[in-house]
Amino acid sequence: MASTPPHWSLFTATTSNNRHTRHQQQPNHRQWLPPRGPRSLSNRKKLPTFSPLLTPNSSPPLSSDFSGRRSTRFASKMHFNRPKTTTSTRHTPAAEDALHSLTAFSGADDETTFQSLISTFEPTLRGSDDYTFLLRELGNRGECDKALLLYHFAVQRERRKNERGKLASAMIGTLGRLGKVSIAKTVFESALSGGYGNTVYAFSALISAYGRSNLHNEAITVFDSMKSYGLRPNLVTYNAVIDACGKGGMEFSKVAEFFGEMERIGVQPDRITFNSLLGVCSRGGLWEVARSLFDEMANRKIEQDVFSYNTLLDAICKGGQMDLSFDILAQMRANRITPNVVSYSTVIDGFAKAVRFEEALSLFDEMRHLGIALDRVSYNALLSIYTKAGRDEEALDVLREMASVGIKKDVVTYNALLGGYGKRGKYVEVKSVFHEMKRERVLPNLLTYSTLIDVYSKGGLYREAMEVFREFKSVGLRGDVVLYSALIDALCKSGLVGSAVSLIDEMTKEGISPNVVTYNSIIDAFGRSAAMESRDGSLSTLTGTEENRVIEIFEQLTTESSNRKKKECEEGVNELFSMLEVIRKMHQLDIKPNVVTFSAILNACSRCNSFEDASVLLEELRVFDNHVYGVVHGLLMGRRENVWLQARSLFDKLKEMDGSTASAFYNALTDMLWHFGQKRGAQLVALEGRSRQVWENVWSTSCLDLHLMSSGAARAMVHAWLLNIRSIVFEGHELPKVMSILTGWGKHSKVVGDGALRPAVEALLRGMNAPFYLSKCNMGRFTSSSSVVASWLRESATLELLTLHDHLTTKANTTMRSRDQQGQDSLKLQPLLL
Repeated sequence: MASTPPHWSLFTATTSNNRHTRHQQQPNHRQWLPPRGPRSLSNRKKLPTFSPLLTPNSSPPLSSDFSGRRSTRFASKMHFNRPKTTTSTRHTPAAEDALHSLTAFSGADDETTFQSLISTFEPTLRGSDDYTFLLRELGNRGECDKALLLYHFAVQRERRKNERGKLASAMIGTLGRLGKVSIAKTVFESALSGGYGNTVYAFSALISAYGRSNLHNEAITVFDSMKSYGLRPNLVTYNAVIDACGKGGMEFSKVAEFFGEMERIGVQPDRITFNSLLGVCSRGGLWEVARSLFDEMANRKIEQDVFSYNTLLDAICKGGQMDLSFDILAQMRANRITPNVVSYSTVIDGFAKAVRFEEALSLFDEMRHLGIALDRVSYNALLSIYTKAGRDEEALDVLREMASVGIKKDVVTYNALLGGYGKRGKYVEVKSVFHEMKRERVLPNLLTYSTLIDVYSKGGLYREAMEVFREFKSVGLRGDVVLYSALIDALCKSGLVGSAVSLIDEMTKEGISPNVVTYNSIIDAFGRSAAMESRDGSLSTLTGTEENRVIEIFEQLTTESSNRKKKECEEGVNELFSMLEVIRKMHQLDIKPNVVTFSAILNACSRCNSFEDASVLLEELRVFDNHVYGVVHGLLMGRRENVWLQARSLFDKLKEMDGSTASAFYNALTDMLWHFGQKRGAQLVALEGRSRQVWENVWSTSCLDLHLMSSGAARAMVHAWLLNIRSIVFEGHELPKVMSILTGWGKHSKVVGDGALRPAVEALLRGMNAPFYLSKCNMGRFTSSSSVVASWLRESATLELLTLHDHLTTKANTTMRSRDQQGQDSLKLQPLLL
């Protein structure tokens, strides 16, 4: 999971045991740079918080963690079609001949024969230049064993220390590109002890090797050790360590410290430096910082290549700024940099994740119009869009086209099909695709099994999920946080919250750290219902290995799914205590919550029996994020005038997220406010959501559509809609003949027709004596004639029934409430007239 720089986070800054900090601040540093100073592995202090792209008077920014975005795309993909840089081209034609013979040789296991072959070329090869060329090219062809044999042959015959150092650096770099970091370390240590590895280039090569394997702490250790050998890092070294830290998921503020240090000692950054920093922003979705870096490149006259633009696009898309991505594509063309397949695939992937499928598909059409050939990544993205959108015929067309151009289905293709069919509950197709995958000898990976377990568990097919888990264990794969999170989410949705918590302990023992998604499932389960099913006897009875524990849980779910009976709920105080423990554990592990976490906490607050219990939960919210806490607590206490500006900045950030995530937060916030009697505040939040189109097609003069709203948001919206209709009546406008309120009929509930929204709205209408009645032909629709509604709205008592108030108000709001009461006929909750 991508980290978020402290200066971009709304959460209280914390430090971790594996982070570097600097303490001495230098004047006139760049806005996006942290304070400079010495690093220390043993002396870590909290970095000062600062916001580089905002003025002191602006609202605090919401971090990328808040939006909860994740991606499986890597910035390294942005290198596509970029010419590979080479460290030397000074090889002779004899080296080309030697390379041809060495690659054709098939007996690399016979060291003596291989060395004899090399010996035949030795008289014609020109020293280290030819040997480093051969090492690099053998590595590019994946010939690791041959490269090692050649390296040992060359080092033994080379007497000059500097030349041996060049060979060592080339060999370490080759091994790093092949992912053989342990062998690279051995070569480095051997060269160091032999007296020819004490070079900046050997150290830089090892740092780069660690970086390619996402071992950034080891890379930093090597970097720090250079001083003890009397070596001064150069541009190559700094580029290597910055890239290593970025690939290892280090926070941007920490990575930028190396940039500040290199400038302080006079090492000027180049395009590779900035591209690596852009890659860090890309992984974290820090689109504003990425734009600042990009502008800095232009200010320094550093050329921006297609990789620079592609990485900027990736950061912008992960930051949810999809409309801005079009501007970047246009800027590329204006600067005569042609967007390539990666440019388009990046933006398409962003639109797909934002569930803006039509825009993603239009970009595919543009690619074809421009003659940009789709690659495997593009086809897989297109396939994923069609399957998620339920456009099966188009998905089949994509598969046929892939076959026609010679692109075979890979594991990503099959995973896209499994995920798309699974989200739509097409379990027969899921089974068919999985069988085809194995028949075609495409090996399922960890994501395959995680997807299947998640799909089957959410569909209540626990026996199938159990069999998939058995197969997963049998093939020897090791679970990751995604798989465990899927298991935990399934347990939580089945009411086995205690077992889910137990499984978190199991994954921790396996060395797998839970993330915000894992904990969100637990918090949501605690907060979803005040009457949590107490089936957690499983927690005390499950024993044995991690595999047996999970299998027993699935077997229990399989037995209970056919005949599940609710038992006595736990006491509310125990549930509250458990939830607080989970939240505090997140804070202890420095797991930053996102908007889903906040929505779950707010849902829990709305189900608390007392204001005091809700206040306890909100206090925990303040520990995580003072901005969100300030908005929620201010609205809850009736301080609307004081907090509405902060609230709008929060709503601005929500607008950048996908619709389901944003609506979940609005629903949770309005539910909590309504639950504690802050009904006017709930209404204002609901209307804000309407004005920002959080819920589509909310109302017209004739119809109020409450689909996908929570009960609190829906009830607040009913009052607002009826007040608006009342204004229309009193202004003398004619109403449509039939008036409707749509709630849906609970088809997404566990029992069709058993949704909570319809009865809540029905009770509200009855309580106001509103003349709306359930339609005989649509059990999710309340209707009435316009004449009857208009007559009811003209009654003197109706206005008081429709006007909402807050149970708690500040002095300022009390005055405002008095004004509301004096001028009720002119009440306009927003410019609502259509």
